[in-house]
Amino acid sequence: MDVETMIDEILVKEGGYVNHPADRGGPTNFGITQKTLSRYLEVAVTAEMVKALDVETARDIYELNYYRIPRIDKLPPPIQPFLFDSAVNHGPRRAIKFLQEVCNDAGYGPLVVDGLMGPKSKAQAYACLQELGDWMIAALVEERQMFYADIVTNDASQNAFLKGWLARARSFLPDYRVA
Repeated sequence: MDVETMIDEILVKEGGYVNHPADRGGPTNFGITQKTLSRYLEVAVTAEMVKALDVETARDIYELNYYRIPRIDKLPPPIQPFLFDSAVNHGPRRAIKFLQEVCNDAGYGPLVVDGLMGPKSKAQAYACLQELGDWMIAALVEERQMFYADIVTNDASQNAFLKGWLARARSFLPDYRVA
């Protein structure tokens, strides 16, 4: 799947302008937070500026800050959609930590779980995927679900988002049903 298609899918999941009172990210548009837009534009932005964000700028932010800079584009193609979506949802470093944790748990390490995509993490990701195939993706989904559970355990106000978060993570599970 190419990056444009992955961004299309993220835009569908993220939707338009939202300013939910329990959302710790504050106002978002296309999933882009006020803080992210401020960093991208290198100026402090208002909620109204977030609301006025155009989709092309959102696409640029996603491709640059959540795909290319964290080097998700250098990883095995089958795990890129999951990690890219995780980077958008949790930040790029957390997404790479999911990968490093799964590789370590599967015996493809030891990797330092620092959220940085270096040559060792990249090589172990390829080796782990070659050995585990779709089971690696299932393990990544499980890591993300446990992360969501920890968020809610530490802040009960986030429980309002748990069902949607879990569905989003599970949407990456391979279909194991036999016809």
